[in-house]
Amino acid sequence: MGKLIVIEGLDGSGKATQAELLTNALKEAGKKVRKVTFPNYESDSSALVKMYLSGVFGSKPSDVNAYAASTFYSVDRYASYKTQWQSFYQNDGIIVADRYTTSNAVHQCSKLPQQEWDKYLEWLLDLEFNKIGIPTPDCVIYLDMSPEVSQKLMSKRYAGQEEKKDIHEKNVDYLNASRKAAVYCSQKLGWQKIACDDAKTPYTIDQIGKMVYEAVNKIVF
Repeated sequence: MGKLIVIEGLDGSGKATQAELLTNALKEAGKKVRKVTFPNYESDSSALVKMYLSGVFGSKPSDVNAYAASTFYSVDRYASYKTQWQSFYQNDGIIVADRYTTSNAVHQCSKLPQQEWDKYLEWLLDLEFNKIGIPTPDCVIYLDMSPEVSQKLMSKRYAGQEEKKDIHEKNVDYLNASRKAAVYCSQKLGWQKIACDDAKTPYTIDQIGKMVYEAVNKIVF
């Protein structure tokens, strides 16, 4: 088998940018590497995810319970694995994933009382890595960015058009709860946490990228 490296973080933390930078850096180092992104919006498998995020099932994240929402994303990951990168991965390829099962852990734990988080995580990991059978990550990099900073970056991304944000992105209380869940999951599941701001100002893309590369160096070399 190859290696699976996951870049995780809250909305606006720069996951896509860092996944792309890491992929390019590994290619330049002579590695056989491919980037995948979740949800896979170009596939029909993301249909339920799109409906959920656009508010079809309710205008608040809590309108869809953690277990139901999780299955939307799980099916999308399974379809991506089976149709797009299974062979590459099984033939010693390195996969860099912009989000993965870890996103369910972050965003769906936040809907539950904290005393239920361990039970949910046990269910989630068993569902995806045992019952569905998609690969377990070799390394998870958690980009820790404060919601206040990520909100500013997202507003810049959408040029101030707040209506373009999905039901996760526009709900600051939900993002704060998700960060709390992310820190918990990072500690419990052994993710590598990388600070992306000083609570007021984000670090530069290159600064974060250097920390990400150093974190995965021992996994792929």
